[in-house]
Amino acid sequence: MPRSTKASPLVIFSVLAAATASISLLQSLVTPVLPTIQADLHTSSTTVTWVVTAWLLTASVATPLLGRVGDMAGKERTLLVTLAAIAIGSAVAAIAPNVTVLIIGRILQGIGAAVFPLTFAVIRDEFPPERIPSAVGAIAAVIATGGGAGVVLAGPVVENLSWRWLFWIPAAAATVIWFLVLRFVPESPVRTPGRLNVPAAVLLSGWLVALLVPVTKGHAWGWTSGSVIGLLGLAVALFAAWVWVELRATSPLIDMRMMRLPAVWTTNLVALLFGAAMFTIYAFLPIFMQTPTAAGYGFGSSVTGAGLLLLPMLVGMAVLGFVSGSLSRVVSSKLQLVTGAGLVTLASGWLVFLHDSRWQVSLAAGVSGIGMGLAFSSMVNLVVNGVPPEQTGVASGMNTNLRTIGGSIGTAVVSSLISAKTLPSGVPTESGFTHAFILMTVLAAVAVGAAILVPSARPRVQIDRRTVVSKPEMVDDVEGVEVSAAVTS
Repeated sequence: MPRSTKASPLVIFSVLAAATASISLLQSLVTPVLPTIQADLHTSSTTVTWVVTAWLLTASVATPLLGRVGDMAGKERTLLVTLAAIAIGSAVAAIAPNVTVLIIGRILQGIGAAVFPLTFAVIRDEFPPERIPSAVGAIAAVIATGGGAGVVLAGPVVENLSWRWLFWIPAAAATVIWFLVLRFVPESPVRTPGRLNVPAAVLLSGWLVALLVPVTKGHAWGWTSGSVIGLLGLAVALFAAWVWVELRATSPLIDMRMMRLPAVWTTNLVALLFGAAMFTIYAFLPIFMQTPTAAGYGFGSSVTGAGLLLLPMLVGMAVLGFVSGSLSRVVSSKLQLVTGAGLVTLASGWLVFLHDSRWQVSLAAGVSGIGMGLAFSSMVNLVVNGVPPEQTGVASGMNTNLRTIGGSIGTAVVSSLISAKTLPSGVPTESGFTHAFILMTVLAAVAVGAAILVPSARPRVQIDRRTVVSKPEMVDDVEGVEVSAAVTS
């Protein structure tokens, strides 16, 4: 499908937004219906959790790796590979005769998480500088809103069709978007020369898997078991080896000099904490709402009803996420990040004491949605504007990756808290959810402190893009450089 002329920024943005929406939905679409899948495929509750874990593990590894590949080999062609993985993985999951095949499909879907950093990198390459903040903020809003939309949409799809349509629909959407990307998204004008650092890639994959497996399975295996302690020890050793290799590599997978920039490491810390809070809300607030009232708490909602109660969160994320970029002209991204973290802290603290009525939970969800919408958009802007354009893919990829890691850790720890005590019926006690809400409040409060540490924006030096491409060493001499998207004659 050849391109006739270069597409307008609006068309490119629309295609990229559709691509990010297709994968962001997969973050949470399956979570509310795991019991349904477990019964249909005749598997155990422990095994069915790997439907979520497999996606998280693969996304954690694929996001930084393919972000780097996109910077080197071309963002459009790498984007096409990730969309193909989503389509194929979704189709495999849709026809899965057993849970093993379903998990394989989810692994393929997880490769598609690299859509996120690749999208931000394309925007940085193709959009005028003055439009980058609003476009990045809008895409970040799509990512956050898509995750919330998955919780809301899962119920109606399953109740009117079946859980397999949770995969058929993304398969069809990813196929259509693949052709749209091929037709309208231009290939990257900015490339980073070099080779993929294979030892660093192996070590990165190794320490992420060694970390995420025990934090995901710690409740089932026991947090003090030899398997958990051994894997966590291995994760620390592999992480140290990975840092050592990266610091000495001529072509590092992750530029540690870049990761040491104050604007980058502080924002990444906020991403880690927010990821834990976001995935905890996605995974456990619907369960709280579906708990039978006979337990002394909960509302006995259906999957659809629980999703509707979370609708204010979805609306808050969408509205504030999309206006965040425009707000950056009058309100700094740092202030938006601090405000967003503060609102999530307020909402989480509210849930500790007030969760007896539907309106109380729904209001807290709405406030947290506003906070997440502001925070996620501003986080991406802070990272993307804090690094040179040839590192946009890997920088935004690591930020997204840390959010996924935070989600894995948060989900595992909260699952352990909620499952610690159960009623005779097997339903968790209310105190488990209260402890989970307290943990969310603490994490969000720490995120406020980390956001305050993010350095304020400095005056930026404008450098012609061709100069940076031909003389990338100039970037090392200019801290906090912002590269103009315009190419002068």
